Amino acid sequence: MITAAILATILFQDSAAGVSSSNSMQDKGFFAFQATTIDGKNQPFKLYTGKVVLVVNVASKCGLTPQYAKLQALYKKYSSQGFIILGFPSNNFKEQEPGSDADIKKFCTLNYGVTFPMFSKIDVNGENRVPLYEWLIKHAPTHNDIEWNFEKFLISKDGQVAARFAPKVEPDDKQVIEHIEKLIAVK
Repeated sequence: MITAAILATILFQDSAAGVSSSNSMQDKGFFAFQATTIDGKNQPFKLYTGKVVLVVNVASKCGLTPQYAKLQALYKKYSSQGFIILGFPSNNFKEQEPGSDADIKKFCTLNYGVTFPMFSKIDVNGENRVPLYEWLIKHAPTHNDIEWNFEKFLISKDGQVAARFAPKVEPDDKQVIEHIEKLIAVK
């Protein structure tokens, strides 16, 4: 068993999912993480420092999949103001994201015109949950497991979880918009 002291000095990585962070930095905020994009490239989240970030676990065969259109509209409306959406496909819920990364990218692009960053498929629940989602749950207002596809975490410009929204809360819901606009306005 690895001790906390050893974990603090090694890179903690889920090699299957490609999401990692330095364990000693996990409490330093969201921007300490990195993940593998849907195109297979390593993406350090420090590139998003100073932006408001919406993290969403997504799936292409879910009743909530049409939220992709509203996510894209939200991204288009606010991206020039320092807002970004990060989509993380997950097959944790009734196997509603069975495709490969290439299949997922094609689906999102052709059906919803998705241009916000998408990442490689990950586990958001269970024993293989990636460190990013461990951190999101730990630092969110509520600490329960991810309920379903399209659960949303809003990250402030300083890398802290500012809000968590249930899957059925639409991306264009008034409470989501108000939180985003409030965080964008922070200097």
